[in-house]
Amino acid sequence: MPHESLEILARNGSTEPRSGVEMPGPAPRAMPCPADAAPAPAADPCRVDPATFDACRVTEALLFASAAPVRTSEIARVLPEGTPVMDVLTALREQYSGRGVELARVGNAWAFRTASDIADRLTVEKVRRRKLSRAGLETLAIVAYHAPITRAEIEDIRGVSVSPGTLDILFEEGWIEPRGRKQVPGRPTTWQTTPAFLDHFGLESRNDLPGLRDLQKAGLLSAARGSIAAPADDHHDADAAALKNTA
Repeated sequence: MPHESLEILARNGSTEPRSGVEMPGPAPRAMPCPADAAPAPAADPCRVDPATFDACRVTEALLFASAAPVRTSEIARVLPEGTPVMDVLTALREQYSGRGVELARVGNAWAFRTASDIADRLTVEKVRRRKLSRAGLETLAIVAYHAPITRAEIEDIRGVSVSPGTLDILFEEGWIEPRGRKQVPGRPTTWQTTPAFLDHFGLESRNDLPGLRDLQKAGLLSAARGSIAAPADDHHDADAAALKNTA
């Protein structure tokens, strides 16, 4: 009957709780296992302790504020006495490893440099009006491999005289500097390469200079000009000895 149908509808639409068995809902999602979680980021090597963190900050500020590489001794002056400077530099180097700029060692000095793998993308080429002559290049190579060396010794190796202007140009470029005077009659001035030379050519020290075989493979060294090879007082001993035999 109609009134019975209305009563059923009213009863079904009431808010009173129903009795009976509830249908099971979706199964709860499993919590991720700790082993499946993303690995925690590596600890900052400069945050080992407050003292190291402070030393890293001071060193970082000094290197960024300096227009030229800063010597280790100069870094030590701005840090508290007794601070292990090399440990601080190592920690700072690890902190910047893999980033856009990296801490590079230039001889006995330090500087931030563009990471080598992206340096080509940031290179800006400029035309230089003054080109280094072949005599200048040969003189610079001789000083790099044989320093400290006098002008007379450079002339003896090249087999020709060296004009004063050649040494002046290299000195003005900041690639060579006086080392002192040789203890021989006349006490001539000796010359050596500078940290700016190492920095320009991407070298940490003279030990990174290419050896005789490397130069020959690159076609930059011939028997006629073999005298500009490495001296016999460093790690190129065997190369230098072979070079003397071909001279």
